[in-house]
Amino acid sequence: MFSDNRQQRHLNTASNHRDRKRMIPLAIPNTGSLEGEYLKRCIDENFVSTVGAFVTRFEEEVAALSGSPAGAAMGSGTQGLHLALKVLDVRSGDLVITPSFTFIATANAISHSGATPWFIDIDSTNWTMDPVRVAEEIEAHAVKRNGALYHLATGRRIAALMPVYTLGTPADMDGLVKVAQQYNLPIVADAAAAIGVRYRERPIGEIADLTVYSFNGNKTITSGGGGMIVGREDLVKRAKHLSSTARVSLDYEHDEVGYNYRMTNLEAAVGCAQLQRLGTFLDAKKRIRAAYDRAFANHEAVAPFPAPSDGESTFWLSGVVLSENQSVKDACTALWASGIEARPFWKPVHLQAPYRGSPCGTMAVTNSIWHRILTLPCSTSLSKDNQALVVSALLQHLES
Repeated sequence: MFSDNRQQRHLNTASNHRDRKRMIPLAIPNTGSLEGEYLKRCIDENFVSTVGAFVTRFEEEVAALSGSPAGAAMGSGTQGLHLALKVLDVRSGDLVITPSFTFIATANAISHSGATPWFIDIDSTNWTMDPVRVAEEIEAHAVKRNGALYHLATGRRIAALMPVYTLGTPADMDGLVKVAQQYNLPIVADAAAAIGVRYRERPIGEIADLTVYSFNGNKTITSGGGGMIVGREDLVKRAKHLSSTARVSLDYEHDEVGYNYRMTNLEAAVGCAQLQRLGTFLDAKKRIRAAYDRAFANHEAVAPFPAPSDGESTFWLSGVVLSENQSVKDACTALWASGIEARPFWKPVHLQAPYRGSPCGTMAVTNSIWHRILTLPCSTSLSKDNQALVVSALLQHLES
């Protein structure tokens, strides 16, 4: 039996689920019969755990799409980032340079490694970590010593760069690779939402030492959860070994402390089915972004999300940037009242309680925009009619 409070929470949750079914959602999966067919195959063949043909297939297909020799499927993108840092020898007490303008999982993966994030500001033109700022911060606050780079104020070794491909847009990787090579730093790219994108005509898996995707339910393609590490074959092989409890034989021999991080065959089956429609999904995301940009192009109260100069992005989320005299909270309230799910964007990590003591550069761009970002419905199944309703409701709110 539920207690009175627990019963009320249960009823409220059930009511919220019913209400959301009647709403235009923000970003939900787009699944079909193929996912069901592949899942049935897993069940019929009794391969439902971390061993199965779909796991191998998903790894191979994502690696090939990324221009990488190998892939390792994980239970989440965060797990992938954690192991990517570990196999690149990021250790307890180290610093990892990363943007604050990201979902907190990026910083959490660094913390899981025993390291601490050093937050750097973003470029206003693409909302990704600014290589100019990275270089300036290193020059002003770090020193080379005995072949390694150290942070002057804390004495900590700087062990890696972790750029984030915000909204599926690659960072200025030419600039970041130049900095990384100058200071002998490996790069782990948090490409959570960037599956299928290219960087200046190159697959993104060719750029960083390791690149990590997420297949959470709100991503362009999903496996229900899960993530993937792609990149250098030797590093991916080691990550896969560690993710399987570092087991070396069927006699339960383990050669080091490992992790139970592997993706299941059930999840991989859904991922394989989703991957077959990736091109269609990416086209839908691009169409949705373009429609919002056109609809609000001449409205003085809003600005568009940044568009990469080379056009390369998955356009994972779409929305608008409100002017300073507009309230994201008020806009969300008005849209939800109209049956439309809209949300604010990530609160920067340097403002989050667990990371307020972390090293942090100046955050002029990040601090000026994060609280003005309004994300709007952009599921790949969003119809033109429903998108028109979203536009109409936001315009009505802005003009009220």
